[in-house]
Amino acid sequence: QVQLVESGGGLVQAGGSLRLSCAASGRTFNNYAMGWFRQAPGKEREFVAAIMRNGVNTYYTTSVADRFTISRDNAKNTVYLQMNSLKPEDTAVYYCNTEPPNTNYWGKGTLVTVSS
Repeated sequence: QVQLVESGGGLVQAGGSLRLSCAASGRTFNNYAMGWFRQAPGKEREFVAAIMRNGVNTYYTTSVADRFTISRDNAKNTVYLQMNSLKPEDTAVYYCNTEPPNTNYWGKGTLVTVSS
C-alpha cells in the first residue's frame, strides 16, 4: 500500500508560480513511476505530468508542457510539480498517484486557484 499526501497549493495570480509536493509512504517509492493529475470544477480528472522511476524521463500533457516541470527525490520519497506562468484554466485540485494511477492511492489533493 502507498499513502500519498499532496501540499503546496494556494491562490495565485495569473502568471505566477507554485510548487506542489507529494510525500509518499508505504511501499518502496522508487519502484513506481509517478504522476500528477488534476480535476477542475465540473470536469473529470485528467493527466498532467509523469516521471519515470529513474527520474529522467518525463511526460506532460500538451497544455502544460512548456510551463510545468515534474521532478522527484527518491531519497525523500517525494515528487514535485513546479508550475510557472499559471493560467486561470490551471485552477483545479491537483493529485499525485502512481502512473498509471492506482484507484486505492488517491489522496485528498491540493487546491490550486489562479485568479485572472
